[in-house]
Amino acid sequence: MAIWPSPSRRSSCCRRWRISFTRSLQSAGSELLSDLTDGKACDSLKKMDGIPHRKLYCKPWICAWERRSASPKEVMSMKIGFIGAGKVGFSLGKYFHEQGFALAGYYSRTFQSAAEAAAFTASDAYEDRSELVKASDVLFLTVPDGAIAAAYAAVCQQPIQGKIICHCSGALTAASAFPDIEQRGAAGFAVHPLVAVSSRKTSYRELADVFFTLEGTAARFAEMQAWLMRAGLHVQPIAAAAKAKYHCAAAIASNQVAALFAQSQQLLEDCGFTPENARAALGPLFLGNARHVAEAGPVAALTGPVERADLGTVKKHLKTLPDDDDRLLYLLLSARLLRIARQKHPARDYQSIQTFIDAETARLRQKG
Repeated sequence: MAIWPSPSRRSSCCRRWRISFTRSLQSAGSELLSDLTDGKACDSLKKMDGIPHRKLYCKPWICAWERRSASPKEVMSMKIGFIGAGKVGFSLGKYFHEQGFALAGYYSRTFQSAAEAAAFTASDAYEDRSELVKASDVLFLTVPDGAIAAAYAAVCQQPIQGKIICHCSGALTAASAFPDIEQRGAAGFAVHPLVAVSSRKTSYRELADVFFTLEGTAARFAEMQAWLMRAGLHVQPIAAAAKAKYHCAAAIASNQVAALFAQSQQLLEDCGFTPENARAALGPLFLGNARHVAEAGPVAALTGPVERADLGTVKKHLKTLPDDDDRLLYLLLSARLLRIARQKHPARDYQSIQTFIDAETARLRQKG
């Protein structure tokens, strides 16, 4: 259940409750006023957890809520819950809150984490997972990849019919994480932000510029895509079969670049730089080139000895590398750079450097 604060915090909690109560009435009020001339008020306000339910006004023959399809305002009123209060849960919750979407709140392994996330997003913290599931229309399982299956199994201890369940893994498909979700009458999606979420408190500010890949239940796919886009997000549909390749692309651009930076830093340290100075010296070069590649594309941004067909410098570089694995990595990356260089300079003669790279790569592979 959502936990009431300690006595010392009840005054501020009451203010938050009044704000939530007022917002609930406002969200319902604009739709109800249009029906006042030909309908009638329910005998009593129907309440859920102390807040008036959206079904508080009825026609003589049918509830006004049930007879209409969802409007943009109603879609934004779908309550979002989070199981897991880490960096992704914090960031998504804060972003949705800033966009005016309704949040149910958080459940986490430790109540303290859920309480911190709830305070950050003006939502509720739950000690009982089932209460959060009941209160949520859309539920994000923002837990590590290895914990998604267990989190889903726990969620399924309650009825989930009609709900949307999401995970944020880049590698897992919706079907592999939620194998029986459609049989349970719910919809499952993989919603992955293509960004390294590095901070619980500030990463949400980056999400408007981030692409989110989406795959999952076909019957509600258009609805989910529209819901995310209404939040101002860039949404890229992706086939489930392409998830592994997609995640590989993300790992190369994000994680493996860190390995290359570490190798460059070590080489500068070998030249006499301190670790701090080596990192500081590489920073402007690394960030400036990354920005140029991202903005102009790899062809326009390419510079260096391979782009110039400078075979002499390439040979000198190889002699400085300490072992065959490093030399092979340099050669394999240089072969990839050659493909880009030929796109940039179709008329330039790259035959000599191509022949050298091919021969050295074959030699090192045979030696290894």
